[in-house]
This record gives sequence, structure tokens and C-alpha cells, in this order.
Amino acid sequence: MDVTRVWLPYPPEDGSLPEGVIADIWDGSDPLPGSADEVELVVVPPRLGTSQLAAVLPGLKNLKVVQTTTAGAEIVIPAVPPGVTVCNARGAHTPATAEWTVGAIIAALRQFPRFALAQRDGRWDHAGSDSVGGKHVLIVGYGSIGAAVERRLAGWEVTIDRVARSPRPATPEGAPLVHSLADLQALLPAADVVVILVPVTDGTRNMVNAGFLAAMKDGALLVNAARGAIVDTDALLAELTSGRLRAALDVTAPEPLPPGHPLWSAPGLLLTPHVGGFVREWVARGFAAALSQVARYAAGQPLLNVIGDRGY
Repeated sequence: MDVTRVWLPYPPEDGSLPEGVIADIWDGSDPLPGSADEVELVVVPPRLGTSQLAAVLPGLKNLKVVQTTTAGAEIVIPAVPPGVTVCNARGAHTPATAEWTVGAIIAALRQFPRFALAQRDGRWDHAGSDSVGGKHVLIVGYGSIGAAVERRLAGWEVTIDRVARSPRPATPEGAPLVHSLADLQALLPAADVVVILVPVTDGTRNMVNAGFLAAMKDGALLVNAARGAIVDTDALLAELTSGRLRAALDVTAPEPLPPGHPLWSAPGLLLTPHVGGFVREWVARGFAAALSQVARYAAGQPLLNVIGDRGY
């Protein structure tokens, strides 16, 4: 029987690996497992940086596949040698990220941060806020998370527009209309809430720039649950400081946000420390997706969530 050697960041449960798969544990520390010349598939330990991965992955002579436990792979991609397939864990953290997105919309519109500060200070701050109902929401990056956000907003009486790299027509079976990126600039002025869910590519870095923000209506809310590199921080700061726009960010550029950075004190900003998908089930969900991929690889089945041309 052929043997498939893989590296995992955690020990698998008994019986979770298919027959013929042998796993060694590599959590990112030294020394490396003794199977460095044999390993075909590596599940990347979470929170390793590009430099740490670049010091190991190119030296694995038989490496065929690198699998992440996260949806984002921008840290991993630069460290992977040519000819090696990179796959992410798209979908594993969709529920949690969609929950954060909807929660951030509600919290920002209903001014929960303001009332939390008043509670801390012992002040009865009786102030009005915006209703979620009736708002026009634009989802930029309508993939699995965007669809999950829309499902969770069902019943809130909102209007939703959708934008993706690959536009799709509405169908009689109920699939919604998805606009192309070329339509984005025309859609922005009508949106009360703009949700950013695109991955990081050369084409999306600083996509939310001064021109993008200027096209948003006065008082609109920008919600970024993707990556900090998508948003031009200086351009956003200018809009927040003027009071024209509001924002809810789970990600920033730079990240982690250093002490004293002006985003900490920017008006109209709800900020969380990249916890959109970070729920108690985070490790289990990501690892389960990776183990499923290991089984597909060992069986010679097509891999899921392959990142083509080292981008999305």
C-alpha cells in the first residue's frame, strides 16, 4: 500500500485519518519532524509568519500541497515554492465571520459603543440611533461569507446589492443578481452600509481608497471584515475625522494596530482586534476542513479551495 506522509499542527483524533496516511506533528517549532524529505502535504500551523514558513517549506523536497486552516492565505503564499499547490479553508469560518459582520452593523448603527462607554462612566446617555430596518446594504465580495451575511440579515427589512469578481444573473430558481466590480462605483452612492469581504490580491489592495470613500453617501457605514490591506487607512481616517463617514473594522493596516495610532481615537469608529472568525470553535472548524482535504488528497480526489495563480 502506498503511504502518504503529512504534517499536521495538532494530533488527529483516533480514526480521523484515512488508511495509508501517516501524520507527523509540526506546530512551527524546531526541530522539524524527521520526515522532511518525505512529507507531501503540510497543514500550516496557525499564526506562523511568512519568514517562519519561508525558512521551512522550500526545503521540503517532496512537498506537493500546502493547506491552511484559515480563509486568508496571503501570509502563506509568498513562502510556498513554485509548483506547490496552495489551498485555503474557505467556508470553515464563514458562520463566525458572518455573525461578526451583522453584529458590527447593528452595534454601529444603534451606537452600542457609545452606550457601553456611558455605562462604564455611570452616565445615563439617552440618545437616538439609526435603525437597521430600511437600510440599503452593499456587499462587496459576494462569496460564501457574503451569502451568509445576507441570510443573517433576512427579516431585517434591508435592501441588498451584491458585487463579486464574477457577476451572476438572477435565476428563476431564486439565485440573486450579483453585479460585477465594474458596477461598484455606480452602486456606492445608494448604500447606507458597505460591507467589504474581498480577499487580498494585487487588484484589491487599497481598493477602498479616497475615490471609493468619496463615492459613499454622507453618513454611510463602512464595515471591513476582510483584511486591513483592502482599505487605505489614511483615506479612511480623513473621512472619519471629518465626520462624513462611519466605520466598523475587524482588521487594520497596520495590524496589530500600534499604540498611539490615530485609528484608536478616530470618531465614528467601532474597532475589534481581528476576532471576526475567532470563536471557541475556530481551531476545530479549521482543522476539520484541513483533515477533509488530507482525505481527498490521499484518495486522489480533486482538491477543494485551490488558490489559482497564487491569488484568489
